[in-house]
Amino acid sequence: MDGMLNYLFGFLTAILLIFLFRLRERQDFSRLSRAYRSKKAAMARAVEYRLSMGPYVVALGGGTGLSTLLRGLKSFTRNIVAVVTVTDEGGSSGRLREEWGVLPPGDVRNCIVALAENDSSLKRLLDFRFDRGALSGHSLGNLMLLAISEQFGDFRRAVEEMNNLLAIRGRVLPVTTEAVSLVAETRTGDRIRGELAISDNGKNITDIWLEPKDSRPLNDVLRAVEEAEVIVLGPGSLFTSVIPNLLIRTVAEQLRKSVVPKVYICNLMTQPGETEGFSIMEHVKWIASVMGMPPDYVIANSGRFPPHILEKYSRQGAEPLYLDSGQRTELEKMGCTIVEGDFVQIADNSLIRHDGQALSHVLVRLCRELKED
Repeated sequence: MDGMLNYLFGFLTAILLIFLFRLRERQDFSRLSRAYRSKKAAMARAVEYRLSMGPYVVALGGGTGLSTLLRGLKSFTRNIVAVVTVTDEGGSSGRLREEWGVLPPGDVRNCIVALAENDSSLKRLLDFRFDRGALSGHSLGNLMLLAISEQFGDFRRAVEEMNNLLAIRGRVLPVTTEAVSLVAETRTGDRIRGELAISDNGKNITDIWLEPKDSRPLNDVLRAVEEAEVIVLGPGSLFTSVIPNLLIRTVAEQLRKSVVPKVYICNLMTQPGETEGFSIMEHVKWIASVMGMPPDYVIANSGRFPPHILEKYSRQGAEPLYLDSGQRTELEKMGCTIVEGDFVQIADNSLIRHDGQALSHVLVRLCRELKED
């Protein structure tokens, strides 16, 4: 009997000890969890403070190039304004523009996603493309911008709502909310209209403009340029991403008035049709011609590309863009400061892209050095 009581007492003692241990473990976990959450919140506040103290960067462009830069910039500052061209007429954007009369949302969507906190999962969602029925070819992000535009009757307001909805690090603005078209004249005197025609005839273009010619930018765009610490042009397609923003007269005027550095980020490769056979110098001359002044800084790539990827691009008519001694001398005579570095990043082992982090590091360092001077 005594043995049974001892066994029962031992068993109950073990149960009690296990219960007390689990209770202590749960309390410790709760304490650690609270400590972890507190530490995480403190780190988030520290990161937010650091980003809030970053330089005020205004970047003008469109397409893949601008979104690549923004994805890098958001690691250094949240004081970013992306000014996006609205002349896109291809794919989903072109169809929505034609069928609904809405400004093309594609480039705006890409920039908003690039500045979002968790851009990878968000990108998968907003870039999702329907493959059947009337929605075939349209991305979810484009349709969201269309829906918000219809709700408020204002594309600018739709973009602002998307900025707020996704709590992005910075701000994305269309350069104008007017329906504008790119028009160019070729060496033979022919007039061509629209991004698609212009991107096929870049080397033959002698003049380029927007219609209507008196298009007005958003006041917020002019204000951003006025308040910027550095103004970035590109990277992106010369005639269809970078130049359209500069063709709005008051934007070009505001850029010329600004005393902060204007930085042109050169493309890594020529684009078949649009800039086929162009040198970096020819890119800069077009920028200077349209803006009414040369950029203060020219950032050019000196990094090399994997041979197998370079061969693939070469078959498509694209060639690497590098500076030679003659171009360096000519740019310096124009008053441009040259910054060279390895800015190459290979995406999916097949696509040549800019290294947004490396570019952003150069821009932030430039702002810091100018402040110290």
